[in-house]
Amino acid sequence: METPTFFNGTYDETMALLIEARNYIAYHDAASHRALPPHVRLQISYESMRVTSRLTQVMAWLLAQKAVHAGEMTREQAASDDFALSGGDICTDPSGPDNEQLPEGLRSLLERSHRLYMRVARLDERARDAVAMAG
Repeated sequence: METPTFFNGTYDETMALLIEARNYIAYHDAASHRALPPHVRLQISYESMRVTSRLTQVMAWLLAQKAVHAGEMTREQAASDDFALSGGDICTDPSGPDNEQLPEGLRSLLERSHRLYMRVARLDERARDAVAMAG
């Protein structure tokens, strides 16, 4: 079964953001953070984890959908709670990009990961609704 084009684009976008986030978190100049107050450093750590949580949740959901398209899993299995997009309030909270104390690169990752997460949350809801209506 061929994977829909929108899915491939979303998968590619997620993978690119994961790589960008990994590089940002791993290689961002920690020395520049030393001059920041402790509460700002803590906020940077917290928001970095929010980006990571969003992106890993989205990637896990996309991989389950990819398994459906490959015939390795049923739509019903993918719509189960085991494969549902999760993350709740942490991932849906849009705050962060407006916090001018955070580095611009992190603010950008926060904004883009939130948009992606919310888009995939809508896809998850539609997929679950389709399974519920069929069943």
